[in-house]
Amino acid sequence: MPKLKQPDDEIIDRFLDNLWLEFGLSHNTIQAYRADVSAYSTYLAGRGRTLLTADRACLQAYLSLRFRAGVQASTSARLLSSLRRLYQYLIRQGELFEDPCADIESPKIPHTLPQSLSEEEVERLLRGPDAKAPLGRRDYAMLETLYATGLRVSELVGLSMSELNLTAGIIRIMGKGGKERLVPLGEAAMDALDDYLQNGRGGILRGRSSEAVFVTARGASMTRQAFWQIIKRYARQQQIETPLSPHTLRHAFATHLLNNGADLRSVQMLLGHSDLSTTQIYTHIARERLKRLHAEHHPRG
Repeated sequence: MPKLKQPDDEIIDRFLDNLWLEFGLSHNTIQAYRADVSAYSTYLAGRGRTLLTADRACLQAYLSLRFRAGVQASTSARLLSSLRRLYQYLIRQGELFEDPCADIESPKIPHTLPQSLSEEEVERLLRGPDAKAPLGRRDYAMLETLYATGLRVSELVGLSMSELNLTAGIIRIMGKGGKERLVPLGEAAMDALDDYLQNGRGGILRGRSSEAVFVTARGASMTRQAFWQIIKRYARQQQIETPLSPHTLRHAFATHLLNNGADLRSVQMLLGHSDLSTTQIYTHIARERLKRLHAEHHPRG
């Protein structure tokens, strides 16, 4: 049986098209907006309302319902952000004159630092791949590159040959919102990549062609899910007990930079955060480093 269209479906489609055309958001981000707005639309439909007829009380009731259901504050904050963007779009289009989201505060989100690895644990993880085998060379190059650059996993697996410049020691990344940034590689990552490209990649491709830097035994480009399994396998092999996530090495990159003297603004640029507030989850690391320096070097420390 075909799914019945809701009155809001056409509005949601237009809104998402606008997000893609005006801001160049990724497919995954667009789908997250769709999920948030569609869930609210379904809630409204059950109460005889639509996105255009809903008021502030409807939104408050929906947020309250989610809170009682145990939905995380971060998830509700993202929903509210999605709806704010939707209603701003509808106001610009002249379809609404008041924003139902106005004066509704976002849920307070505790700023917890993402799980990271110590420098010693990173060294152990890097010792996992067999550097004499083509696939081992690939895995080692991926781990070194991820740790050296702080790329998102999606950016790493999506890296193309045209974006890699080993002569200059940089990679060109097209990040979120279509924003380009140049990221330095560092000698260890450059050496690992050069070894993989010279002695590993061709053996994996076996005459097949690919524009992707990191390829699988089938000749396809690496996926995020496959690389996540690779990280977990090497972590188990090296008996690393720290809980991991796909972005653990990205967080280790930022943490270790700050521990060794980098400033927050530089880390923001390297991570590709458009807003410094996104990077500020790491500020307590910088504060602790300053306290430690003060204690070590100030006569009254």
